[in-house]
Amino acid sequence: MPIDPYILLLLATVGLAALLPARGTGADVASGASTAAIAFLFFLYGARLSTREALDGLRHWRLHVTVLACTFVVFPLLGLAARGLVPVFLTHPLYQGLLFLTLVPSTVQSSIAFTSMARGNVPAAICAGSFSSLVGILVTPLLAAALLGSGGGGFSADSLLKIVLQLLVPFLAGQVLRRWIGGFITRHKKVLGLVDRGSILLVVYTAFSEGMVQGIWHQVSPVRLGGLLVVEAVLLAVMLTLTWYGGKALRFGRADRIAIQFAGSKKSLASGLPMASVLFGAHASLAVLPLMLFHQMQLMVCAVIAKRRSHDVPAEAEEVTPSASAAASRTAVGTATRSG
Repeated sequence: MPIDPYILLLLATVGLAALLPARGTGADVASGASTAAIAFLFFLYGARLSTREALDGLRHWRLHVTVLACTFVVFPLLGLAARGLVPVFLTHPLYQGLLFLTLVPSTVQSSIAFTSMARGNVPAAICAGSFSSLVGILVTPLLAAALLGSGGGGFSADSLLKIVLQLLVPFLAGQVLRRWIGGFITRHKKVLGLVDRGSILLVVYTAFSEGMVQGIWHQVSPVRLGGLLVVEAVLLAVMLTLTWYGGKALRFGRADRIAIQFAGSKKSLASGLPMASVLFGAHASLAVLPLMLFHQMQLMVCAVIAKRRSHDVPAEAEEVTPSASAAASRTAVGTATRSG
């Protein structure tokens, strides 16, 4: 089972924040840098995603609607159902983080990688992940406002303004400027990928530093963390089962079902961390903990499933749908490098 090296970097960043949290002027500088990093992240997201190519993928609309329904309807419903686990398994802050986890978009890069490994519909996975990221820019904050309310770190008109300024405006600016900077981004995608990840590490350090200063980590015990892991394991198992057999019930072919399973059962750490920083403020450290744990869990479990699926392809395995293949020829190069 793979251990994502980036998770190790995130954990090291959390450890650094625990030992040397930013205080006073340092905290102000870190907060300002984190705000700028979030805006830059979403600017890059906007600049990388080709709207025309994404719209071309709508030809396979049934699959994409299914993935979006899993991501933004089924997942949140399961998150709301988990409210009954408070306070036996989860504290209220951990439940808020778990509910937020169910609201964030799906991954792109890992969904594509696992779909390819399992010999599924890779073009569909590319488009589905792109649509989920695009829709999540708007839908995730709205769902957070509706479901988390004031319990989600004080969601208010001010929070909505921050979301617009830090997430939506940079994303739209990236879309507008893509015509002129798209080539530069493609040529330097590896360097910009490092900038992506470095920015997220800064966001994590700032969030966990604020948590240490506020003393909110005293609310978490090893028993509660164990309970959280059990709940997340059940959540992932339920979604993997629903996406696979639900796809069968909807009469999707095997290749499409693989794309639905991997794109519809996963959550994006890259999108979720910056959003949590904006939505939760000083409480962001506890809010992102369930997402960080779920991210590693989904990678480990999906790697095993993908490897198994790669060995059980039937002789009459279905071919990828022509519409999705057409979309892939235009989207694969630019989108597959997106961070999940």
